[in-house]
Amino acid sequence: MLKRYEDKFPILGTGVFIAENAFVIGDVELGDHANVWYNCVIRGDEHEIRIGPRTNIQDGTIIHATEGLYRTLIGADVTIGHNVVIHGCTLEDSCLIGISATVLDEAIVESGAVVAAGAVVTPGKRVTSGQVWAGCPARPMRDVTDAERQMIEEIPEEYCAQAARYLKAAGDD
Repeated sequence: MLKRYEDKFPILGTGVFIAENAFVIGDVELGDHANVWYNCVIRGDEHEIRIGPRTNIQDGTIIHATEGLYRTLIGADVTIGHNVVIHGCTLEDSCLIGISATVLDEAIVESGAVVAAGAVVTPGKRVTSGQVWAGCPARPMRDVTDAERQMIEEIPEEYCAQAARYLKAAGDD
C-alpha cells in the first residue's frame, strides 16, 4: 500500500514490486526493479528514504529514519533479509544484511560487506567492505568468503526474477 504523508508521496521506478500488505509511506523513492515483500513497512514520515535499483527488502522488514537528523540511504543490488530493522543509516551498493539484523542511526555498511543474521550494528559504526560483522553489538568477525560474494551478486537477480513473476501473475508487468 502506498500512502501519502503530508505533502510527500512515494516515488516508484519502473518494474517495482510491492506486496499488497506492505506499506510504503511518505518521502520514499524506490529505484527500478526494487522489490518490497510481505509485511514490510518503509516509513518516510520523519526523513527521506532512498532505495536503489534491484534492492530486495524481504518479509517483515522495517525501514525508518530519524526526524531531521538521519535519512536512510540504501544503494543498488542490496539484499535485506527477513525481519530486519534499518534506521537512519546508509547501506552502500551490493551489501547483504542477514535475517533479523538491525542497523542503526549513522551506521554505514560498505559495498561488499555482510551483516550477519541477528547482528546489531550500533549507531555510527562502519561495516567495512569485505568483512562479515556479527554479534550484539556487531563486531568484525572475518572476511567475506567467495561463496558469500557470489550470494551478494546472485540474490538480487533471483529476487528481481521472482518479483517479475509476481507482477506478471497480477497483470502489472
